[in-house]
Amino acid sequence: MLTIRFSRIGKRKHPFYRIIISEKHKDTQGRYLELLGHYNPFTKEAIFKKERIHHWVGVGADISDSVFNLLVTHKVIESDKKRRVVHISEKRRAKLSQKEQPQAEQKPVETSNETAPAESEKSAPPQETKEA
Repeated sequence: MLTIRFSRIGKRKHPFYRIIISEKHKDTQGRYLELLGHYNPFTKEAIFKKERIHHWVGVGADISDSVFNLLVTHKVIESDKKRRVVHISEKRRAKLSQKEQPQAEQKPVETSNETAPAESEKSAPPQETKEA
């Protein structure tokens, strides 16, 4: 199966990506079928071969989630939504839902203007009056 994905090049701590098409299970640093563009994440500069990308998608090639989001951002591909790149495991999702449930059960205390003066009178200490 063919996939359009990133191939990282560039120096350490200064990435630069090629957008390539290759077999899904092959290494991105190895040989690829075709170079479809470049992306520099520091300057946000992107160069695409739009015709070739549409050709490969038409043939049935998949697009990785990160590349898909980049293509949608630069309007190479028309889509309503971007894909979610970070995958949350079922175990982590259950843990997060347990944390959210106690917060949802706590209701904020509602105070109205009518009860506010009564509460302040109750909380004020009694004044002592001395008779002379």
